[in-house]
Amino acid sequence: MALTQVRPEGLGFVNGRRNLIINGAMQVAQRGTSSTSADIQTVDRWKVQRSGDVTQSQEDLSSSDTPYSYGFRKALKLLNTSNADAGNTYTQVFQVIEAQNVANSGWDYTSSSSYITAQFWVKSSLAGTYSGFLRSNEGTVKSYSFDFVLVANTWKHVTVTVPGNSGITINNDNGNGLDLFIAPYYGANFTTSSHTDNVWQTYSGSDLAGDSAQNWKNTSNATFFITGVQLEVGTNASDFEYESYGETLQKCQRYYYQTVYKGSADTTYAIGVAANSSTAAQCMAPFPVTMRAAPTFVVGGDVAVYDGDSVNTITNISANGSSTTSGTFNVDGSGLTTGRGVAIIANASSEYLSFSAEL
Repeated sequence: MALTQVRPEGLGFVNGRRNLIINGAMQVAQRGTSSTSADIQTVDRWKVQRSGDVTQSQEDLSSSDTPYSYGFRKALKLLNTSNADAGNTYTQVFQVIEAQNVANSGWDYTSSSSYITAQFWVKSSLAGTYSGFLRSNEGTVKSYSFDFVLVANTWKHVTVTVPGNSGITINNDNGNGLDLFIAPYYGANFTTSSHTDNVWQTYSGSDLAGDSAQNWKNTSNATFFITGVQLEVGTNASDFEYESYGETLQKCQRYYYQTVYKGSADTTYAIGVAANSSTAAQCMAPFPVTMRAAPTFVVGGDVAVYDGDSVNTITNISANGSSTTSGTFNVDGSGLTTGRGVAIIANASSEYLSFSAEL
C-alpha cells in the first residue's frame, strides 16, 4: 500500500511556482540595458521612480559579488547623476503584482496568522538604514514598511515576514494587487521621525518610512544594486526559485512585448492581408503569450512595409483593434501593389514594434 506523506508548511522542497515576483533575478531587459528615464526602461517589471536624474541599468555580476555564488548573474543598478537636497527628493524601485496572482497564491491576506515573506540581495555605496514596504492597492490602501541596515559597498541578504491584515482588499482580477517597494532614499516630505515599521497602516505618501540618515540623492555617483527578489507565501524565506531565461521572458511578455531584430535584413515583425491600395494595408502581429490587457502600441525606428516585390517607406502606422493575443494596425505607405500580401520588416536593431500592458 502506498503511503501519503504530509510535509509541514515551510519545510523541505516546495513544488510548483511560489515566487510572486516576476524577473526577480533581473535576467530580462527587453527595452535595453541602460536608461536615464523613469519607470520601466531596462529590467522588465521593475519601475524606477525618482526626482532629478538617476541612471538605471541592468548590470552583470562578477564572482566578487556575493550573490554570484548563489547563482545570480544580473542586477538592477541605480546611479545618482544629479544631486538634490530638497525635502521632495526621492528614489524608489518597485514591482506591481497582478491582483489575481496574489488572490490565488494561498496567502490569506486578511488573516494576521497567515504570512508572506520577502527576500532580496541589496548593496549601496553609502552605509546607513534603508527602507522598503508592501502596499495593497484596492479598498483602503494599506502599507507595511520595514527597514534594513547596509554597510557601504557590501552585499546584504534581507528577509522580512509580513502577516495579513483584516483591512486588506485584493480582487481576483488583472488589476493592481500588491506592490513591493525598495528605496535608496526618501526626502523629508515622505518620512516622519515617529514612523512605525512592521505594522499595517493606512497608506500615506507623507509617511512612507522613518527619516533617512544618509542622503543618497545628494551624494555624487551614489549607487544602489538589487537582485534575487522573491515574495512567497509562508513564514520562511526558501531558496530562490530559479527559472530559465525563456520562462521568465514569457512571464514578462504578458506585460510588455517588444519585437526583436534578428541580426539580418528584412526581419519580419508583422504580416498582413492583401494591400487595400498602393498606399494602405492592414497587418497583424501575434503575441508570443496572452497579454494582461489589450496593449498600447509604439513603433521604434523606421520600420518598412514589404509587398513581396519591393521595400517601401511607411508614413504612418496606427493601432486598429489590438487584443490580448495580437496587435492589428493600419499601415500607410507608398509603392504597394493592390491585392498583394504585405509584411512589416526591420533592417536594423533600432527598429521594433512594442506592445505594453503594464500595470
